[in-house]
This record gives sequence, structure tokens and C-alpha cells, in this order.
Amino acid sequence: MAELEKQSKSNTEIPKVYNPKNVEDRWYDYWVQKGYFNAEVNPEKTPYTIVIPPPNVTAALHMGHAYNNTIQDIFIRYKRKQGYEALWLPGTDHAGIATQNVVEKELRKEGKTRFDLGREAFVKRVWEWKEQYGSRIIFQLKKMGCSCDWRRERFTMDEGLSRAVREVFIRLYNKGWIYRGKYIINWCPRCGTALSDEEVEHKELAGKLWYIKYPVKDSAEYLVVATTRPETMLGDTAVAVHPEDERYRHLIGKTVILPLMKREIPVIADRVVDPEFGTGAVKVTPSHDPNDFEIGERHKLPQINILNNDGSLNENAGVYQGLDRFEARKKVVADLEAQGLLVKIEDHTHSVGHCHRCGTVIEPLLSQQWFVRMKDLARPAIEVVKDGRIKFHPAERWLKTYINWLENIRDWCISRQLWWGHRIPVYYCQDCGHMMAAQEMPPHCEKCGSTRLKQDEDVLDTWFSSWLWPFSTLGWPDDTPELRYFYPTDTLVTGPDIIFFWVARMVMAGMEFMKDIPFKDVYLNGIVRDHLGRKMSKSLGNGIDPVEVIEKYSADAMRFTLIMLSSEGQDINLAESHFEMGRNFSNKIWNAFRFLALNMDEPRDNYRDYQAHYQLMDRWILSRLQRAIAGVGGNLDNFRINDSLNAVYRFFWHEFCDWYLELIKPRLSADAAPEERATALSIATHVMKTSMSLLHPYIPFITEEIWHRLKSGDEESIVVSPWPEVVEELIDQEAEARMRFLQETIGAVRNIRSELNVPPAKWATLKFKTDEAEKDALLNRYAAYLRQLARVERIEKIPAEEKVAAAAVAVVDGVELFVPLAGLIDISAEKKRLEKEIGRLEGQIAGLEKKLSNEQFLTRAPERVVQQERKKLQSFRDKLTKLKNNLAQLG
Repeated sequence: MAELEKQSKSNTEIPKVYNPKNVEDRWYDYWVQKGYFNAEVNPEKTPYTIVIPPPNVTAALHMGHAYNNTIQDIFIRYKRKQGYEALWLPGTDHAGIATQNVVEKELRKEGKTRFDLGREAFVKRVWEWKEQYGSRIIFQLKKMGCSCDWRRERFTMDEGLSRAVREVFIRLYNKGWIYRGKYIINWCPRCGTALSDEEVEHKELAGKLWYIKYPVKDSAEYLVVATTRPETMLGDTAVAVHPEDERYRHLIGKTVILPLMKREIPVIADRVVDPEFGTGAVKVTPSHDPNDFEIGERHKLPQINILNNDGSLNENAGVYQGLDRFEARKKVVADLEAQGLLVKIEDHTHSVGHCHRCGTVIEPLLSQQWFVRMKDLARPAIEVVKDGRIKFHPAERWLKTYINWLENIRDWCISRQLWWGHRIPVYYCQDCGHMMAAQEMPPHCEKCGSTRLKQDEDVLDTWFSSWLWPFSTLGWPDDTPELRYFYPTDTLVTGPDIIFFWVARMVMAGMEFMKDIPFKDVYLNGIVRDHLGRKMSKSLGNGIDPVEVIEKYSADAMRFTLIMLSSEGQDINLAESHFEMGRNFSNKIWNAFRFLALNMDEPRDNYRDYQAHYQLMDRWILSRLQRAIAGVGGNLDNFRINDSLNAVYRFFWHEFCDWYLELIKPRLSADAAPEERATALSIATHVMKTSMSLLHPYIPFITEEIWHRLKSGDEESIVVSPWPEVVEELIDQEAEARMRFLQETIGAVRNIRSELNVPPAKWATLKFKTDEAEKDALLNRYAAYLRQLARVERIEKIPAEEKVAAAAVAVVDGVELFVPLAGLIDISAEKKRLEKEIGRLEGQIAGLEKKLSNEQFLTRAPERVVQQERKKLQSFRDKLTKLKNNLAQLG
């Protein structure tokens, strides 16, 4: 590490170009070695805790993870520098269905299935996968600069968390809040497992509505029903009508013949039937529709399941046995048509559920599953959000969504027909059938004493372990010092897509098992999309690998760009080229540091020793620095992360670099007075070093490199250096107002020079009119600022009545400014150039106006193209206005 210190402190050999490859890994290893990320139970300090949303071990992290973890690291580094005992607890999730699917896919490449291996060997294979990708994920997080306490890394299936999962199951089971029952669940034929309602994605699809005749027994009459899933009619056990529907009242209680199956089924009356949908008569299939299941329960109808777990039809489907469900649909429709029982087919758009893991159309299926009763768990979770104990950011967007879901919550199906996951801790006596929930296999049946016990084959939903994450990772169910100190945690940063899967359930679990909220603030970040606004996916090939971005641009560049492109809770449209923004800012920082370092022997930020020599520019930059400190901290405290970064970015680039460093150049020259040089360098060093501290949570690597090169005495690292505090006495409103006027004046002159193509080397004269003595004095006193930054050779106040021929004019804060153009440009040639450009632009505008008034173009062109043309037209009009103004100024 001594060599590292030497490398960082050497200002005599500062590379011209910043190379992050020589910096980032070196500093990360240093931080870890020094233990800066480690958090301990420390009664002398206030804890600040974030638990990482554990990434699934299915694959490497994507850009969404990079964005989410950058935000978490910003909060942790900020709080650590503020003096909190900051714990960022890392870990990964076993991701039941997703991980099992990936490993089964790998097995298929070998021509095998999980059944060829058997349960034990298959689970071993998945553990091997976890070790491979779990370590890859940790590697990626470290490359991003994540300052987690790696000693505390957890996995949702490690022994401690597995014990917590079993404990929760047993407690809820003994309380009667976990039960086993036969209900309609969402079944994925591809994954071969039940899914919770939250794991089903509903998509609007163009389908069909088939109208089928059901013959009334002993009658020539038919009852016509409409269905979107004709194959399920094979499991019908009734036809239902509304009791007050006059069309069918005479048929209630009678029997119809189920087409194709020749089975007699009753006509029943139920108020749930919508007389306006289809014909007002509906087929009832209790085993394959949640509403039909409820009807069946009320009317004690038989339950006939016609599906196998793989989506093919079973023995209850008669001649259709063995067919895939969609093939069976075609065959059923064809047979109905052949028998004259198909009345008509209509186009029909409806919502169809899909497995959120594999995209397969799910089947509502009657199945024996395990459930959690949710109503009583939901009540406290609603209350703590309504009373403000937990706050959402942005609140206006997600608060109602959260509360609405919890107020209408249904019981949670927690059993999964998988091998990878926490096996349900229930044991069945094979002699008397008694069920027992236990941490491990009981020695014998507690009811009959038999030793012939068998564990439930199913595993628990992945989220059943994840909902315990904020406290299970800290040692629960044991009463550990870490649990008492770090719980409740402070901030959860996650995506809104798992607000139901995870956020709400963590609140429920925290209130039930810890009797306290799991976190105080929930920051819901947006989704990272491609530059066209599409979700990044393997199928579209539009994903961006964070490690590749880090290798090409740097971790700092990636982090900076993601935050600069974000706004609170909004999605990010991202192209790889955007990361140049982050690289450019790193280069700007490095160039500013290099400029200072090459002008000093030793870094000194003892700026307070030189107050007697402060100039306007010094008082101004110190005041603006206080505003930046307040802006960064205030916005971070209010979860406005983009605004917080912008506060220091704008200050550093547009005030410190663009103005202060330019203004102090004469004070650093060889013939400058020593005290002037020392004053300017000490202030610039202080501002540079403080800016690094403010930027550190966002771009930790380059800020540590520069801070280390500027540090003095026994200062250790920027990671643990104090967060800058606002020094009220340095806020100088008068200096800010004066500098603002001078900046606007310089900007006006620069703008005139630019728009009228004044050669950069030519000196200008500035004439002005004002009746304000203070403005008059400012322009004369600080003429050197205008000379240096606007190349103004002479400043002259003129009487109000005096006319200035052939001059460009601007007005700043009531002061009229005139830049005489004679000698600066060839006025005649410039007039001709402007007239020619105006003519060309007017032609382009006329063409665009014609195009945008063409109805065919407006209706046929994509909306994106139309908007682009409208923006182009507005840009041309704005430019034309400027050119005409410039021409007028030439007289």
C-alpha cells in the first residue's frame, strides 16, 4: 500500500490522459483491505442499513442491476461519510423456477432431463450452477464499486436463512395461517409448477369466441354458450344462467347434453353470470376456471380435470386424450362443426395469463397446494404506509398501487412443484395420514407413533425466503446483536415491478415476525430500456453488459451516466454511446486537477489563512461551493438523486472549471504576487478537494485518486473522510450577484462574437449605457475579467443619447451593451453571407411546412418520424429568427 500512496501523491508525473484501468481495481482492493466497507455493532454511532435486493443466480447482472446498485452505493457512501455506521448487506437469491429452468435447459443439451438424474443429483447440479454464477455476480458488483460488507454475504438457501424459512412456515402453520387445500391455481405447463397470481403476466391477445349448442334433454331446444377455450368444455359439469334472465328461466333445473362427451349436466342459476356477455349462458368447468370453481362450490358440482401437468389432455378427455391443449382445441372445434353444433365464431380480444418466467400461456387448474392466508397479514402493512412510517419515493406514483393491492389481496399459493428450493417442512405419517410441520424429520408420528414418515415433495415459492430478507440476514430467529442494532433497515432501493412480489410481503413479514417495519423508505427506480424505449432482452439482442461498459469507459463513467440520464422513478432510455458523457466528465475532472497540480509544489487547502487577499472571484466561488454542498445533501436527503448529482456537476464544470480556473490563470503566472498565487491555489485546492468529496458517492474511483493526491497530514481515504458541511459565513450573496452580472455580460459579448463569426484573435471594444453607479463601477473595476474571458480590449461608458453605428447590441440586467463591429468583421461580406443563409433556411422551412400540411404524410408516417420533422421545423424557425436579428444589427 505504500507504493499505492506513492503513486497517488506524485504530482510531478501526472499522466496527460486519465486511465481508469490504472486506478479502479487498485483502489477497490485498497478499500477492501482497509475494511472501510465493514460495519459493526457500535452503540456510539447511529446505524444506517440497506439490504441489497438479492440478484437471482440465474445469470450475470444486466444494466438494470448496475443502475439499482449504483443508487444503493450512493446512499451508503453518503451516509458513511456523514458518520453513520453504514451497512450494505449483500447476497444472492436462489430463484427457484428461474434457476431450475436454466439448469434443465443445460441438461437438455446433454439429452437428459432432471428425472434422469434424480432429485439429489439434480439439486447438486444446481448448487454447482449457483457457485459459478453467484461468484460472477459478486465479481460484477465489485467492478461497479459497490461498497458492501462482503463478510456478511448471504444466500437465500444458506443454512441460517433456511432455518428462518422453516421457522416462519411452522409458526404460520401452527397459527392456522398456512393451509393445504384444493383450489384453482395458475399452472405453467412448461415449468411444471403452480404460480402465484403475481407471477402471471396478463397480455391482451386477439382470440376467438366460439358459440356452441348444448342440446336440452328430451327437447328440440338448444342452449347456446360462448367460450374462449372450447377444449375445456370436455370438463364441463353444468351450464349457468342468471336467475332473472327471462330468456332462460324456463330451463333452470333442466338438463342439457354435453356435446362430444354425451354427458348429462344441469342448468343452474347463479348471480355471478353476466347476461350481457355472449349469450348470457355460460359453461361451468370447476377444474379449469376460478369463477367456475366458485360456482361449483356453491352448487356442489363435480370437478373434472381434463389436463395433465404438461398441458396435454388426460383420460377424462375421452378420444382427445394425449393431444396438446391447443391441438385439442382445433380438433374439438372441427368435431363440433362436423356435428352441426358450432353456431358461429367471433373475433374477441381478451386478457390471457402468461408465466412471467418462460412466457407460456398458463392454465387455471384445480390442484392440491399450500396457501398463506393474507388478509390479517396485510392489515398492518397497509397501516404503516398510510400513517407514514414507511414512505415511498416517488410517493404519488406507487402509494395507491401498493395500498390497492393489499386491500384486495388474495391468499398466496406458496407451493411449487420443483426440486430446487426450500422443501416444505411438512411430514406425513404413511400409516395414519397425520401431518406435522417441523424444523427436521420428526422421530415418529406424534399421533400414532409410527416411524414411517415422508416429507412433502414440493418446495416453497422463491419469495417465501425473500420476504424474510431484511431480518433473516441479520440472524433471526436468533436475537442477535446485529438484529437489534441494524433492524429496522433504512432504505430499500428496488424496481416497481416487484412491489407486490417482494416489497409488500417484506412489510407483512416484518410486522408479523419483528413487530416493526423492515425499512423506513422505499425508493423505486425506473427500468433501463434501450434507446428506442424497448425493454432490454436476449431475444432483441439489445442488452448492454455492465462489465463491457466498465472495460471500455470505466465504472465511474457508467455510474455517472446512469444517474445523469435518470429522473425520480422514471425509466431510462439508454444507448452505449451515452457512456461517453461519463468518460468526458472524468476527463474534465482530471484536466482540472492536472492544471492545479502542475502549478503547485505541495497541495495546500489552507484557504482561510489568505482572507485578507480574497478577490470577488474567490468570495464568489466559496459561496457557490456552499450552495453546491447544500444542493447535493438536500436532494439526496429527499431522494432526488439526479438533482443531487446535477448540483455538484453544474457547479464543478460550469462554475469552477469554466469560470474560476480560467479567472485565476493570471494569478498563477510567474510575475504574479506570491500572496495572490497562494490565495488562488489554496482556494482552488480546497474547492477541488471538496468537490471530490461531493462527487465521491457517484464516482468513487477518480475522486479517491485525486483526493489522495491532494490530501495532507494523516488523512486516510475519501471513503471515510467527513462529508462537507455548509459554512454559513462563506455564503456571500453580494459576491454572487456581482459575479452573476459580470458572467452575463461576458456571456453576451461571447455570444455576439460567436453569432457574427468574429475571429477569436481580434480584440473588441465594449460600450455601455447605464444610470446605475454600481453597474458602472463593476464594469470598470472588473474590466480584467472581460479582457481575459471575452477578449474585450477597452470598456467605455457612453451617454444615453449617443448612437452607436454598426454595432451588435445586448441588454444585461438593464445595462445596454454595444460591440462596434467596424474592424472586427467585414460587414458587407457578413451581410451577404447572412442574406444567403436566410434565403436557404426560408426554402427549407417552406418545404417542411408543405410536408407537415400533407394529410397523407401525417397519417402514413410513423408518429416518431412526424415528431422529428416538427422538431426540425421549430429548430429552423428559431435559427431564422436569430439570423434576421443578426442582420438587423449590422444596420
